[in-house]
Amino acid sequence: MQTMKLGKTGPEASRFGLGCMGMSGMYGPSDRSESLATIDAALEAGVTLLDTGDFYGMGHNEMLLGEALKGGKRDKALLSVKFGAQRDPGGNWIGFDGRPSAVKTSLSYTLQRLGTDYIDIYRPARLDPNVPIEDTIGAVAEMVKAGYVRHIGLSEVGAETIRRAAAVHPIADLQIEYSLVSRTLEDKILPVCRELGIAITAYGVLSRGLISGHWRPAQGNVAGDFRSHGPRFQGDNEARNLALAEALGKVAAAKGMTTAQAAIAWVMAQGDDIMPLIGARRRDRLAEALGSAAFTLTAADLADIEAAVPKGSAAGSRYAEAQMAHLDSEK
Repeated sequence: MQTMKLGKTGPEASRFGLGCMGMSGMYGPSDRSESLATIDAALEAGVTLLDTGDFYGMGHNEMLLGEALKGGKRDKALLSVKFGAQRDPGGNWIGFDGRPSAVKTSLSYTLQRLGTDYIDIYRPARLDPNVPIEDTIGAVAEMVKAGYVRHIGLSEVGAETIRRAAAVHPIADLQIEYSLVSRTLEDKILPVCRELGIAITAYGVLSRGLISGHWRPAQGNVAGDFRSHGPRFQGDNEARNLALAEALGKVAAAKGMTTAQAAIAWVMAQGDDIMPLIGARRRDRLAEALGSAAFTLTAADLADIEAAVPKGSAAGSRYAEAQMAHLDSEK
């Protein structure tokens, strides 16, 4: 497994991270045994960064990871945890809480659920519009001084917020959606991160499966799969986006790659400071994703891939309109 440093102040990490959200119902029912086996397989393959959020399955994901890391495996992992998203008992998203008191309360519950006494990278999942980012990051910085957190990260925030946060405490990485079909960070956010020495942990590298080569029309229309409400998975949008995936697949096949491997390799090729988060729920999907490391894309390869999936060609936004309006990274 190749490694990379998460920013100029962050930890040494594997070149890939494992995003664990889908193991807790966000994409419909998941197999608990297969989820645990996938986490174990990732660790055995040298993947160190495991990404979760305290709101994934209302704590279910953290407890699942806690179980997976029993038996002396905790030291093999870098736990990246997002906090602050608020949900009601029905699973609805009802806001974000970045107050210092909420930061510390969230952390205490997270430590308990994960069965650990520290978190490697702790990050607000979104920007709280009612709380200055300096207050939120300041509270996490206090937890760094107290030994409960090792490093601080950010998620889905814009260039100005990144600068303000970094003025309070060094930031290891920004977690943000980045793929062939989601490239808005390239204009302002990525340059600021590079200026400040902040790495990118890129989620959604396969656009939630849409450009993986495995997606089929209406596949997400199952209970508990939030993709059924995603603009890119609706009607004509889905058809247009699957056509992009098909075009990518033809380019990938000519190079001996799967569609997913081409999409992941493209993200990796955008810089040594960018880590793809692989949202695999099964060992076979994990193995396919990790296989992308075997390919080094040439300038000609990158041109072919981008010709198949031009920048801005995706149909539909990456989140529903109401959610997009609350993304500081999109402002």
